[in-house]
Amino acid sequence: MTVRFALLGAGRIGKVHAKAVSGNPDAVLVAVADAMPAAAEAIAKDYGCDVRTIDAIEKAGDIDAVVICTPTDTHADLIERFARVGKAIFCEKPVDLDANRVRECLKVVEDTKGKLMVGFNRRFDPHFMAVKQAIDDGAIGAVEMVTITSRDPGAPPVDYIKRSGGIFRDMTIHDFDMARFLLGEEPVAVTAHASVLVDPEIGKAGDFDSVSVILETASGKQAVISNSRRATYGYDQRIEVHGSKGMVAAENQRAVSIEIANGQGYTRPPLHDFFMTRYTEAYANEIASFIAAIEKGATITPSGKDGLAALALADAAVRSVAEKRQVRIDA
Repeated sequence: MTVRFALLGAGRIGKVHAKAVSGNPDAVLVAVADAMPAAAEAIAKDYGCDVRTIDAIEKAGDIDAVVICTPTDTHADLIERFARVGKAIFCEKPVDLDANRVRECLKVVEDTKGKLMVGFNRRFDPHFMAVKQAIDDGAIGAVEMVTITSRDPGAPPVDYIKRSGGIFRDMTIHDFDMARFLLGEEPVAVTAHASVLVDPEIGKAGDFDSVSVILETASGKQAVISNSRRATYGYDQRIEVHGSKGMVAAENQRAVSIEIANGQGYTRPPLHDFFMTRYTEAYANEIASFIAAIEKGATITPSGKDGLAALALADAAVRSVAEKRQVRIDA
């Protein structure tokens, strides 16, 4: 079976997914839609697909699945539209910035027996998958503490900051999902601290650029997350999981993994410059998992519920900073 895809949104992340879909032997990119005709035409030219409207894609008989890469405030509406016409849906995170709107959307997916995957691509990174496999294999015993470091090489434009939902819902949300993935238990409490250390304009826009979060589970397991919008040395992505019998870690990745030793000491090439190159394999694996679930009729993960759980943690972190206290997650 070849899964026939349409891409909704031809921006930066849309280009990443167009590459992932087109590179999969079990998929074909049939159409692309974007409010900016030039962006859609560029992808159509690169991958040999049609440019169509979203309305046409909704009615199309030659499309099985859609990849939603449009602005966040359109996600929930598009998910509902395509769930109602029986097309499988892959949607970039988040489903929405409002938890109640997410719940409404997921109810439509449930009622229509829709197929929905939320784009938490880091679960599909080969290095992070190996960490999870080591945990599942019992190599480090029972998980006790998780440490996640995620720092961007530079801050996005302030105009983006203003509509992003804030650092916890835009950036840390990936780490909230990864923490849940590795802890094996749901966090029940969040303590967050946030500062503006990178760009005062981010603070003027009502957001932060440097945050630390501690998550706790009912059994006492902990996850510590460190985020910054600035890392002068590249895209900093590291994970360490400490257990009762040992530790497993995933180090930063480089475009070229070599080390040079000479009279000036030991040097290595720089880190990847951002997520488009650091997580190339993750995006490909993510789409492959979505396709496999469609073909086999299997459970799709990460699901809409995973998206809602991560958003709940982000909302709790926002409250924790505002109220300067630990926030419990509603049961």
